Amino acid sequence: MTTLAAVAPGRRRKDATARFVIGVATLIALVPLVLVIFFLFKKGIGAISADFFTTDPTGNFFGDQGGVRSAIVGTLEIVGLAALISIPLGIGVALYLVEYGKASRFALAVRYFVDVMTGVPSIVFGLFIYITLVVSGFGGGSFAGYKGSFALALLMLPVVARSAEVVLSLVPDALREAALALGAPRWKVTFKIVLPTALPGLITGSMLAVARGMGETAPLLFTAAAVNGLSFNLGERMNSLPAQIFADVTSPNADLVQRAWGAALTLVVFIFLLTLVARLAQRRSRI
Repeated sequence: MTTLAAVAPGRRRKDATARFVIGVATLIALVPLVLVIFFLFKKGIGAISADFFTTDPTGNFFGDQGGVRSAIVGTLEIVGLAALISIPLGIGVALYLVEYGKASRFALAVRYFVDVMTGVPSIVFGLFIYITLVVSGFGGGSFAGYKGSFALALLMLPVVARSAEVVLSLVPDALREAALALGAPRWKVTFKIVLPTALPGLITGSMLAVARGMGETAPLLFTAAAVNGLSFNLGERMNSLPAQIFADVTSPNADLVQRAWGAALTLVVFIFLLTLVARLAQRRSRI
């Protein structure tokens, strides 16, 4: 049996050098992340208060600026509808690719276009919805929250589909074959065996897609615009945290800039919580 003492000195030196280089590279990669988080807390924590979460932007350049309640509610509504659209569709596409299409030409074409959509910039999806549902007048000719949801759904769909395909592919074929051998129809095997087995991984991919959609700004600027007041109607203009940050950070008013930092901190906390849920689901899938 080979022991550490039997390893040649040259190989040990190369291993130590490689470990050192990888460690240094990891530290360098962490520096920007630590700095971003540090400055985000430093500049944004001063804006956090009870009123910050319970009041809406006033729109006044002087005096009380208000909080970001409408932006938080709008973000949750828009992203929630986008998730309701993209997650079932994405998982459905993945089920077809893994369970039915597999290596067919149509499945290869679908997989190719999903990969292409994954690399499309978010602003392109925003422009597409803007042209088709806002400019053309097909969707009423005005900005609306549900149009922002459609743009985010297009952005989230390939992420959900690709991650779900990977997770479904990891389900052992022995489970499928055993159920089919017992006489279960293919659709029942899919919904009773494959999906429950892959559920933790599907949740992980879905949460990561939601986290990505929640942080996008460009699609919402072209579709949902922004308003100061609180609205629960997805058929009207709606505020959102990314749009609120974009509007405030360009203002010469120091209070508005600080509100932008507070909104950015709030958005990062939301994304952190979603990522934490995804990690917990992933950990459960390994137990």
